[in-house]
Amino acid sequence: MELISIVEALLFASQEPLGVPQMCAAVKETAKDILQTAAEPVADGAAEEGRHVPEWVAPLAGTTEEQVRAILDELISRYGSEKHAFTLVERANGWRIAARGEYAEWCRALYPGKKIQRLSQPALETLAIIAYRQPITKAGVEAVRGVSVDAMVQMLIDRGLVKIEGRADLPGRPLLYGTTESFLDHFGVRSLDDMPNSAELRRVKLPAAEDHAVANGGPPQEQQLSLAPVTAPEEAAVSAET
Repeated sequence: MELISIVEALLFASQEPLGVPQMCAAVKETAKDILQTAAEPVADGAAEEGRHVPEWVAPLAGTTEEQVRAILDELISRYGSEKHAFTLVERANGWRIAARGEYAEWCRALYPGKKIQRLSQPALETLAIIAYRQPITKAGVEAVRGVSVDAMVQMLIDRGLVKIEGRADLPGRPLLYGTTESFLDHFGVRSLDDMPNSAELRRVKLPAAEDHAVANGGPPQEQQLSLAPVTAPEEAAVSAET
């Protein structure tokens, strides 16, 4: 048994994504437990059978995260070269085994009651602004889009893509919104820093809500914000162009 087989077994057995530290700890702790059990004295009359520890176990007690990462790369390469229908994907909360994208339509046949729920353009625009400029208030999003976003924000919360992060230190203590781990998983990115042009777009000065106040109290004028797309298997892009 090799480390690569153990890591593969852990990924296969887990229902949830596994982080590298989590896999590393599982390997080390199990190896140490085996070695400790083998080293314990045998009671009188107890059988010695099963107390022999294979030579490959001891080195596993010193497994490092770098070794586990190298194993993950090796597994991805192996699955690709052997043309398996699955591979390893890294998400915000760890690694998991997943079917390749080209088999998505076939896999959906197992879940006939679940339809793909695509986001409307207004919802994508609202989500893009929140994703790149979080935490942000609804007034901040409305200053960019130029329209009310109450319904869009609530819908994104209901879909599990947006969450309340707290309250802003502003008059009235408005709520702050940010994205969830489900957002990262949905769009296939490990972190917010992996979004296209993330650093650049976070530095762009956005209009503030007060900038849109009109002398006669009329509605704010629409502004334009162009965000680079975030591609994913199910959704084409996240862009905001009002």
